[in-house]
Amino acid sequence: MSRKVVRASKFRHVYGQAVKADQCYDDIRISQMTWDSNFCSVNPKFVAMIVDASGGGAFLVLPLSKTGRIDMSQPTVCGHTGPVLDIEFCPHNDNIIASGSEDCSVMIWEIPDGGLVSPLKDPVVKLEGHSKRVGILSWHPTAHNVLMSAGCDNVVILWNVACGEAVVRIDSVHPDLIYSACWNRDGSQILTSCKDKTLRVLDPRKGTVLYEREKTHEGSRPVKAVFVSDGKILSTGFSRMSERQVALWDPKSFGEPLTLQELDTSSGVLLPFFDPDTGIVYLCGKGDSSIRYFEVTDEAPYVHYLSMYSSKESQKGMGYMPKRGLEVNKCEIARFYKLHERKCEPIVMTVPRKSDLFQEDLYPDTMGPEPSVEAAEWFEGKEGKPVLISLKDGFVTTTKSKEFKVHKSLLKTTAASSGHHNNSGEVHALQEEVNTLKEAVEELTKRVCELESKM
Repeated sequence: MSRKVVRASKFRHVYGQAVKADQCYDDIRISQMTWDSNFCSVNPKFVAMIVDASGGGAFLVLPLSKTGRIDMSQPTVCGHTGPVLDIEFCPHNDNIIASGSEDCSVMIWEIPDGGLVSPLKDPVVKLEGHSKRVGILSWHPTAHNVLMSAGCDNVVILWNVACGEAVVRIDSVHPDLIYSACWNRDGSQILTSCKDKTLRVLDPRKGTVLYEREKTHEGSRPVKAVFVSDGKILSTGFSRMSERQVALWDPKSFGEPLTLQELDTSSGVLLPFFDPDTGIVYLCGKGDSSIRYFEVTDEAPYVHYLSMYSSKESQKGMGYMPKRGLEVNKCEIARFYKLHERKCEPIVMTVPRKSDLFQEDLYPDTMGPEPSVEAAEWFEGKEGKPVLISLKDGFVTTTKSKEFKVHKSLLKTTAASSGHHNNSGEVHALQEEVNTLKEAVEELTKRVCELESKM
């Protein structure tokens, strides 16, 4: 008699749980735009969500601790003249966020540490180069100030954000609308999926196609794809009969998929989130009320179904917390920020363990916030390997997050830098003045609170 043997995996019992109601972000009017991006970006300091706005586009940036009901008068980032389609925080500086919009521009914003106190209308940098709306943004994982944008003009642009210039323009590769674009782990390759049903792996500096595969999914609905371990590619799409599919590919032998599984017949596009530390891929369907998760391994059938988190309400978007923002003492391996129509709800993925000690097998060294190469060096050909950090004592910043500097040719940078040597006294005086002003503001805030409580 043969007994069915269950595959051994430490992630077999991973479970998802929504946080309590008072830890959600309530009364937020999430954008009604029909666009297949995440609509949410999150890091260890802030959560950002694209919101409904009249007369232009806006998104909300809140400190993670500002939970509960969000006041209607909460200031937003509202510099775009058309709806915002995608936002993404910079991996090397938690205060910097990029936004792409229907107004054909990409804007870079600096969020002050405590969050916004007044509407933010002026970006640090405005990047103009697309002729149609910009729907996809992705920061380079290891090079500082390198941003990729993809627009509905079928063009991919790589920007040196500090100079505000488009360094690489890939405009002859995609014959149709680009559905997704992402980097591999060290940023040496770009993966795109397109309306012509082709997956392409590109050399980012040359803009040439390294590998491509036509008709990865037969259906006409959007395909999303991400790099997973060992350079393999995981894609989500639809069959000819409109069934949702997930497939794994090896670009070096792109002929047949390593595996192709049919999931269900829902119509929502599946957004894949891959965690390289655990090998787990999470599939969040737009309009679904569930998150499926699979483990990607080297043994057939390669993509192993683990479980599914289900809830009653459907998701309009999803934010994914970087590993350094998780609570390691609670064995939390992922945290999602699920957008409902009127709120944002964090969902925690946990591996059940009895011990309270640090679980080294769950938390190998992970990507830190320190870049390994500067933008100019990277564009010249220098590769940058990820700088890893240990999560053993919870993530503590050992270095000041990379300062965001804009070098415009109009600002005489050489003259400015030469004058830096003998102005430490001026800096000290300015710092003292800032501290005095901060104290005055705190005093006034207290006074206002007291007066409001008496009314």
